[in-house]
Amino acid sequence: METLEPAKNVETNAESASAPSVNRHGFGRVAVNSALLIAVLAGLLTFQDSHARSVAKATLTQDTLKAAIPSVDVVHPSLGAASSEVILPAGVQGFIDSPVYARTSGYLLHWNADIGTHVKKGELLAEIQTPELDQQVQQAQSDLATAQANYQFAEITADRWQKLLQKNAVSKQETDQATSDLNARRAALSAQQANVRRVRQLQSFEKIYAPFDGVITARNTDIGDLIQAGENTTPQELFHLSAINRLRVFVPVPEVYQSVLKSVRTVSISSDAYPREHFTGTIARSSDAIDPLSRTLKVEVDIANPNALLLPGAYVFVHLPLPADVASLTIPSNALLFRQEGLRVGVVRDGRVQLVPISIGHDYGDTVEVTAGLTRMDQVVLNPSDSLVSGTGVEIDTNAAAEATE
Repeated sequence: METLEPAKNVETNAESASAPSVNRHGFGRVAVNSALLIAVLAGLLTFQDSHARSVAKATLTQDTLKAAIPSVDVVHPSLGAASSEVILPAGVQGFIDSPVYARTSGYLLHWNADIGTHVKKGELLAEIQTPELDQQVQQAQSDLATAQANYQFAEITADRWQKLLQKNAVSKQETDQATSDLNARRAALSAQQANVRRVRQLQSFEKIYAPFDGVITARNTDIGDLIQAGENTTPQELFHLSAINRLRVFVPVPEVYQSVLKSVRTVSISSDAYPREHFTGTIARSSDAIDPLSRTLKVEVDIANPNALLLPGAYVFVHLPLPADVASLTIPSNALLFRQEGLRVGVVRDGRVQLVPISIGHDYGDTVEVTAGLTRMDQVVLNPSDSLVSGTGVEIDTNAAAEATE
């Protein structure tokens, strides 16, 4: 028994010696696995962070590109006004409108017509005192008397020499000289007669008469004023006379409506002074030429004015009727672009803006009439930027477009 105990102890010691070795290998594997797990987790976190940054960068780039595309409001052109006429501003003038000047120089003795006076043709307007001209008339009459006396003496002398020539009492040369002197005296007499008629004609201009029926619209002289008339002086307007029983209305018609005038003979005319009154005028003539500055045709409309309701210089409106085949569109005024090359509007086509030239007919204030360049389905840009150019990519603001449609 005593010999077996040491062996048991030896076995026990061997087991106790081998146990710590097993525990060290287990802890190593756990450490390795933990390290691998940590590395995998770190790599996964790094990948997720890199992916998140890449997605954020792509999103930022996309948002930046999207923000770089301008958003615009658009509107479709609407049909023109339902009325079958276009209203054009016009000015009124007297059928005859003329200044009255003096034809002779002197001092104004008195005047008989003031502004607003209705006068008849041949009525005395004013009288000029011309003392110098009166002296010229007397001198011309005296010269005429002298010329008449000389002519009579020359005529008697020539007749006497003719009779003496028949008796051969004088020479033929002396008779010819007497006859020539008679002809010269006759010519001098004619010149003096013409001079008397001239100065008497000037003297008749001392009285200024109305050249036609009308109303005095201006008087630019007064008693005692020095009146100077002649080729070397600036003419002085004494009165301004206008015939108002019939008026001329001059209206600038846009070029697009010039063809309408071929089928229109009468038009309606309205005035703010008489909102309930409408006057009828007749198209008399046109200039047959387009004004290169305003692109309009000057048209004259004659209108009877027996009651003198309309006055020269008045501002009226001519209602020009349009035929049924004349169609137009209207767009807001804030869609217009004024460029050096002409009037333009921005139209969105295939996501890009195209600057389209247009022609306008009538300006209604907040809207304008478009007669050429647009269609009913075009998308017109509202409030375009002055720097807008053709080909610019844009995005349509659908909310604003829906509100504009409503």
